[in-house]
Amino acid sequence: MSDLSLVSAFPKAEDSAWKELVEKALKGAPFSILESKTYDGSVIEPLYPPAEDGAVVPGRDPGTPWEITQRIDITDPGTANGQILEDLNNGASGIALVFQGAVGECGYALPAEADAIGAALEGVHLEWGVPLELQLGTNAAAVANMVADLVDSRGLPANHTNIRFGFDPIGVLAAKGATDATPEDVAALAKDLSARGFKGRFAAADGRPVHEAGGTEAQELAFALASAICYLRAFEAAGIPLDEARRMIFFRLAADQNQFLTTAKFRALRKLWSRVEEACGLTPEPAFVTGETAWRMMTKRHAQGNIVRGTIATLAAAVGGANAVTVLPYTAALGLPEAFGRRVARNTQSVLLEESNLYRVADPAAGSGALEALTSELCAKAWRLFQKFDEAGGVLAVLESGLFQEAVAETRDAREKAMAQRKDSLIGTSEFPDLGEDDLAVMDVAPAPAETGAQEVTPLKPMRLGEPFEALRDRSDAVLAKTGARPKIFLACLGRPADFNTRASFAKSLFEAGGIEAIAASSEKTLPETIEGFRESGASLACLCSSDKVYAEHGAEAAKALKDAGAAHVYLAGKPGDIEAALRDAGVESFVAAGGNALETLTGAYEHLGA
Repeated sequence: MSDLSLVSAFPKAEDSAWKELVEKALKGAPFSILESKTYDGSVIEPLYPPAEDGAVVPGRDPGTPWEITQRIDITDPGTANGQILEDLNNGASGIALVFQGAVGECGYALPAEADAIGAALEGVHLEWGVPLELQLGTNAAAVANMVADLVDSRGLPANHTNIRFGFDPIGVLAAKGATDATPEDVAALAKDLSARGFKGRFAAADGRPVHEAGGTEAQELAFALASAICYLRAFEAAGIPLDEARRMIFFRLAADQNQFLTTAKFRALRKLWSRVEEACGLTPEPAFVTGETAWRMMTKRHAQGNIVRGTIATLAAAVGGANAVTVLPYTAALGLPEAFGRRVARNTQSVLLEESNLYRVADPAAGSGALEALTSELCAKAWRLFQKFDEAGGVLAVLESGLFQEAVAETRDAREKAMAQRKDSLIGTSEFPDLGEDDLAVMDVAPAPAETGAQEVTPLKPMRLGEPFEALRDRSDAVLAKTGARPKIFLACLGRPADFNTRASFAKSLFEAGGIEAIAASSEKTLPETIEGFRESGASLACLCSSDKVYAEHGAEAAKALKDAGAAHVYLAGKPGDIEAALRDAGVESFVAAGGNALETLTGAYEHLGA
């Protein structure tokens, strides 16, 4: 056969040639506009060369699939059992049981009762090594002993089971503000359960409280690492050799739709833990790292978008070397998911694992210039923050001081501001909403009220980025239920479609993100026809949409005509430039453009509507 290589047919690619083309395309704009920044302050370049020193970060054994873990946070034991068996018989390889007060618990939890646990695990062959992860909150010791007693009562050899007991009083303290256990209690429980023959990992160093509260990747890593160190020291103080103690700890991280940062975060954790092992005089062994798709990216509106976000997050965690991944059902933010939502969560992983064969490559990110650079940046930033934790007396002392919570809150504020300005976005919620979306079914089960009581520290309050936009959509639904119609805005499109299409699309996405239905022309209209269209629309708000040239020629005239026709408030899509004064004199009251505060605009629109 002839040589089919195409490389020789093209000139050698050079950075300088690429930059020359980019500068031409930018038309005088600075090259820096192609750069972006993480919330940790790292600069992400538009182009990276291959990493010369990239090496495989040891994670899962090469060619070994990750565990498809299904989260079970169903209160009724019988229903929980049915779901567990369905999951295990249809692709899941492990189960995570969520109990009251656990990190990430949303008001649906399996009761901390021996009979309930036994009923939920009826027919589950724990002796076959089916991975069982316990996500524990209050009464963690009692729940763990109930599970251990269940194994004994069934006559199963404890050393044949694969139970990650997941004690994490530090994570519970951070998430809930109070805990009923200490790291020393975890060490005592680990010794007791080990004596009973259980070989599982006993302590979970969980970064999810930080992520759920809006924290950065480095903050999440530093918190998880500091928690693991705290448990490691407690184990050592209890007489457990460090070589054994490290194998009693596993990690949990959140995986979100920021694919490259998530992959880098999972890789960075392994490198950080290896450094800790070396400092302890141990030969590094790969940490056991689990991932769960992020709560803060979940939405109630256009929840089907959560399927895409969950797929990206799972891909990112898997490429980052996660040993086990849990996908939140796409309807989780709406309530207790039904079987279909859980099936989609399960199949998201099955497709990536079995059809895409992602697990067959050990550390696919190794050697990637971008991912290696992000991994190194995260390692450096997280290690410096971890050192500050250690200097302050450890993670518990830092939580008691409240300084860490304040730092996370600052990041949360920055994220909320970026969402309000739509610099960060959630498709279907803050961008490209669907006002005619169908309702999605969830179980008819009300969440249990959150536990209240004295708090030892300021908790890291969980958030969902889409909540402010969802609140406006709820407001729109209330108007629809009361009047039979949604709030409306008329898009007064001036000129030809080529003049107004771009800004009309922007305005439609903006206003409908807040539940305000946008009515727009699809073809060229005369100004009298446009004004007549406004009168017929039933809208009381109007937004001019066109090009800067058309605004200069006809913007003031159109604004005055809209005000004369009864518009309660006139917007203009775009920045007014030199003609702002003339436009305002004619009746334009607000200008909407990319980078503006969308939430303020939408909230103000409801005030203008009197809704």
